[in-house]
Amino acid sequence: MELTIIIPCHNEERTLATLLDAVIAAPAPIPKQVIVVDDGSTDGTARILDGYARKGRITAIRHPRNRGKGAAVRTGIEAATGDIVLIQDADLEYDPRRYPDLLAPILAGKAEVVFGSRFLATGVRRVPAFWHMLVNRGLTLASNVLTGLGLTDMETCHKVFRREIVQGIRLREERFGIEPELTARIAAIPGIRVYEVAIPYEPRTHAEGKRIGVRDGIRALWCIVRCNVIDRLFRRNPWTWERLEGLRARWEDRRILNEITEEVDLVR
Repeated sequence: MELTIIIPCHNEERTLATLLDAVIAAPAPIPKQVIVVDDGSTDGTARILDGYARKGRITAIRHPRNRGKGAAVRTGIEAATGDIVLIQDADLEYDPRRYPDLLAPILAGKAEVVFGSRFLATGVRRVPAFWHMLVNRGLTLASNVLTGLGLTDMETCHKVFRREIVQGIRLREERFGIEPELTARIAAIPGIRVYEVAIPYEPRTHAEGKRIGVRDGIRALWCIVRCNVIDRLFRRNPWTWERLEGLRARWEDRRILNEITEEVDLVR
């Protein structure tokens, strides 16, 4: 068996090398494949990744423009070849040394999916910002009501899946909405077994580089409703669903065309 670790990153020059060293050195009961998706970074991130890739320590994939965390996660999932897939942020908030605990339920045959929870008791911890914690708990509650799961931390980055499970679900979120979308798609699989494992968490502030904001919280709430209510209603009528998907694809094509046109205008 093999573990694929997916690391989406964007402008993480300050923490990336430290994080990669920690991931490569982290204990794991099975061999590791490390895939880093550079989501259009404009700092020294690409240079750092090139150095590690040349030594064969990681596989680096680059998006030519910044598309969002969700897009980077999706790219990593598509490229994964390991039997188990684990998502790891490129900052230093999540500790790679907890990989054995996160993998244990899957390796023991007890689960297909594991969430690392920042809100289960873990002993000593850095106190997070009140409003950040409140929003996380609120989004988790909303997700639980609609998915039927009893999670304590839906928004956690540390999610682990059997590869055939995560590659078999349809994802389309571009930004931080990927977390509720992953959760909703997993919860919809009949008989899926989901475990939670307590993990330590070192939250960073916006001054330290945290990027998630109010807009992302609103988008996450919309994703919870869309994935768990709207999508299910439309799927009951295949013609309506296909028409909706066609409209969405046309809108996406037009949005990309507009972005290309804007870039050409800037060059001119």
